[in-house]
Amino acid sequence: MKITKAVIPAAGFGTRFLPATKAIPKEMLPIVDKPTIQYIAEEAIASGITELLIIVSRGKDAIVNHFDKAFELEAVLERDNKQAMLDAVREVSDKIDVHFVRQREQKGLGHAVLCARAFVGNEPFAVMLGDDVVVSDKPCLKQLTEQFEKVGSSVLGVQRVGMDCVSKYGILDCDRVEGRLYKMKSMVEKPKAEEAPSDIAALGRYVLTPAVFKCLERTPRGAGGEIQLTDAIVMLSKTEDVYAYDFEGKRYDIGSKQGFLQATVEFALGRDDLKDEFGAYLKTLVKTI
Repeated sequence: MKITKAVIPAAGFGTRFLPATKAIPKEMLPIVDKPTIQYIAEEAIASGITELLIIVSRGKDAIVNHFDKAFELEAVLERDNKQAMLDAVREVSDKIDVHFVRQREQKGLGHAVLCARAFVGNEPFAVMLGDDVVVSDKPCLKQLTEQFEKVGSSVLGVQRVGMDCVSKYGILDCDRVEGRLYKMKSMVEKPKAEEAPSDIAALGRYVLTPAVFKCLERTPRGAGGEIQLTDAIVMLSKTEDVYAYDFEGKRYDIGSKQGFLQATVEFALGRDDLKDEFGAYLKTLVKTI
C-alpha cells in the first residue's frame, strides 16, 4: 500500500533556541533563506506524499501563514516579473495539500501523533520530525516507504550514533534481516550508555501502521513525564512486526545549536550563488581563529 499521508509534529516550545523562539516558531528559523520546516515538507513531496498534516500549538500562526497563499506578495512579484521569487513562494503550497490541527496541551510526541488520528484514518502513514533534516540522493522518507512496501509493517528510520550519544535518542534492540534492514525487538528512550542495547537510534522518520493509535491511547506518561512515541512503538511491536532501516544520507540535528549552525554553513557552501564568496570568507575567517 502506498504511503500518501505524512504528519509533522510542530507544537513544541523550542526552548533550546530562546529567546529567538519566544515569538518565532523554531520550525520557521531559516537555514540560509528557507524555514527548516520547508525542507521537511519538500522531502515529503519528493517521497510521494500528497497530504501533509502539521501539528501546531498556540503561537505557531507563522507556520500556517507560511504554507498559505500570500495573495498580495504574489501579486507584487508577478507584477514586477520576479518569477524566480514567485516560484520560491509557491514551491510547496502548489504541490501538496497541507492541513493543520492544534495540540491543546504539551503532552509529548506520542500525544502529538495521536492528534493526527482523524486525519490518518485507517491508513499507514509517515511521521517526520522537524529537528532532523536529511540530505541524500534518494529522499530519506522515500527509502522508508519503499521498505514498507516490501515488508508490509511499520519501519523506523535509524542510523548508528555512537555509544557516547545514545542518551539523546530512542535506541533499538534489533536483529539484522538483510542489508540495511533490521527487525526491532525493543527500544529504550534515552538510555545511559551502559544500559543501551546498541547505538542504533531512531532518527526522526517513521512509517507506521494505524494500529499505533490504539497503542498511543494506552501509553502512560514515560520519560520526561510525557507520552512517548517510543513507548507506543514498543507496545506495537508486541502484536505486529516492526522494522528499522539504516537510511542513507547525512542527517543534521537542527534541534541543537551546533547542528543548526553546521547545516547553515554546509547548505550555503552547497549553493552555486553563495559557495564562492562565502567559501572565501570562511577561509579568511579560519586564519584569524
